[in-house]
Amino acid sequence: MTKKLFTEKEIAILSKNPYVTSVSSKGITYSEEFKHHYIAEFRSGKFLRQIFEEAGFDIDILGWRRIKSASDRWKKAFEKDGVLGLKDTRKGNSGRPREKELSLEEKYARLEAKMNLLEAENELLKKIPNARKGAEVKVPISQRYVLIRYVIEKYNLKHMVKFLCDTADVSRSGYYRYFSPESVERRERQESKDEVAKELILKAFRFKGRKKGARQIKMTLAGQFQCVYNLKRIRRIMKKYDIICPARKANPYKRMIKATQEHRVVPNLLNRQFDQHTPGKVLLTDITYLHYHGGQRAYLSVIKDGSTGEVLAHHMSSRITMDLATNTLYKLEKNRWFKKAEDALIHSDQGTHYTHPDFQKYVKKLGLRQSMSRKGNCWDNAPIESFFGHLKDEVNIKACKSLEELQREINKYIRHYNHTRYQWNRKKMTPVQYRDHLLQAA
Repeated sequence: MTKKLFTEKEIAILSKNPYVTSVSSKGITYSEEFKHHYIAEFRSGKFLRQIFEEAGFDIDILGWRRIKSASDRWKKAFEKDGVLGLKDTRKGNSGRPREKELSLEEKYARLEAKMNLLEAENELLKKIPNARKGAEVKVPISQRYVLIRYVIEKYNLKHMVKFLCDTADVSRSGYYRYFSPESVERRERQESKDEVAKELILKAFRFKGRKKGARQIKMTLAGQFQCVYNLKRIRRIMKKYDIICPARKANPYKRMIKATQEHRVVPNLLNRQFDQHTPGKVLLTDITYLHYHGGQRAYLSVIKDGSTGEVLAHHMSSRITMDLATNTLYKLEKNRWFKKAEDALIHSDQGTHYTHPDFQKYVKKLGLRQSMSRKGNCWDNAPIESFFGHLKDEVNIKACKSLEELQREINKYIRHYNHTRYQWNRKKMTPVQYRDHLLQAA
């Protein structure tokens, strides 16, 4: 059948031909008189094109493919049934027969089948963990096929497939195709592949005993297991097998903190230009508290490289004294892997540790410039805040029963963070790998 569509102008021209019964944009119906005329003329030796042109048809409008198709169809029908084969049998009996009037018993059976299907669907919705009161939850089409099969088999229903498919708003052909041997075999193959993928994803998920999301799993698979999976596939497998990463949710209150005051003890030289693609150029520092076993509290000071994400120095104490900040600077000075770049600076908030003369004197001794965030604006030191957030998510701090145990756990995590925790926005490398990459590119 030709895909050529008639325009309104062409329809008007064709409609004027006495040999045309009806015409639409998609097709044309010829009169029986023309069919008889065509067969007679063709048998007398005339060519197909000549017959149509003499009957007043424009070949360019009809299209050669449509003419050839009609000619072949009429010749075949005439050879098989003679003149009767050219008769249009569609009149009066075309299309599907009207639906018969249902008896009272049939109506009751359909109503009962519909109630059973809806009851089964409601039972399924109760088992969906993410369903919330008042929230719209849709049953997947594949699950609806299963429910229809379940209801039919449980209540021994007959001739109800079409009715139940209409009730569940799915196609009958899709229902039969879903349970066809080919589809069942294909799903079994996919299930086997998903099981293999699940085992690999779980290995990456549990690697180093740290909690990971889909992006961390993707990078860990590539970096540690030499396996490349699409991010969508990882998320699909995690959702299918309930592999949940209990990562922190974004704090909505942080978005509300937009300080407008410009009071600064030291000017904000950094101005949020954290990543300058040079290791040792931007150093970020801050202090956070850690609550562990029995309501005890410890304090952690960290210095982090803004370009590579590497933690260069850290110090922990049970007291938040001035030594907490200066001891971190001392460890930075002793770090043999730290190479200070030209015009390097250290950036912090306006806490008393960083405005203290002892700290500022030590900064000058190290040859660093000093920069401070605006008052009350955590966004000016966002990378270090983000690091503390990930640390508190991924380290089981409350399980530590002593400061020494907590210290060991923090040291272990920072080694993991620097050497085996991949960074999505740093070319999917670890901080140490990215540092070496930048140095080689320089």
